[in-house]
Amino acid sequence: MSHHESPLAGYEGAPPLPSGLNPNAKSLANNPAPLSVAYQEFPKLIDPSKGFDFHIYYMPSSQEQTQYARELHERIRREFPEASTSLALSIYRFWDRPVGPHPTAMFEVNTFTPHQTGALFSWLAVHRGTCDVLIHPNTGDPYRDHTELATWMGKQWPLYTDMLRKISQRLQDSGVRG
Repeated sequence: MSHHESPLAGYEGAPPLPSGLNPNAKSLANNPAPLSVAYQEFPKLIDPSKGFDFHIYYMPSSQEQTQYARELHERIRREFPEASTSLALSIYRFWDRPVGPHPTAMFEVNTFTPHQTGALFSWLAVHRGTCDVLIHPNTGDPYRDHTELATWMGKQWPLYTDMLRKISQRLQDSGVRG
């Protein structure tokens, strides 16, 4: 596991946070401040030209799940038609077998801004049905992206990580970011 910088780095010497509650008497009050840059830009570690990958998994041995996954793939293409513009999500082909490190059939959607990532995440939370979703950033370290930095919706699947480890090592040895 990687070393993680303190999440409070950059806030040394900041004034204390208030201890009171907001008017709803439930959530904590905060000091007024400008909106976080994270609403508009990915954290520095994430390559904005590669953003996030959403791998939508399904079991090809289940006719019902395969049909749902095909319909979900089509619905995403219809729901997010901007995929044919330069402001686009990238929606890839529907695989009927495992590919790369993925242990089952899937299709992939890539996002390139925090806004797109949040929109697709919330949309899939409601519409993914029985499909499971691996979500990971692209930082230039494929192994870490698919393991330590990954998030799952639904069931977590075991990945074939040997190939990812080798790719990450090759990139590190060559000094290239993936």
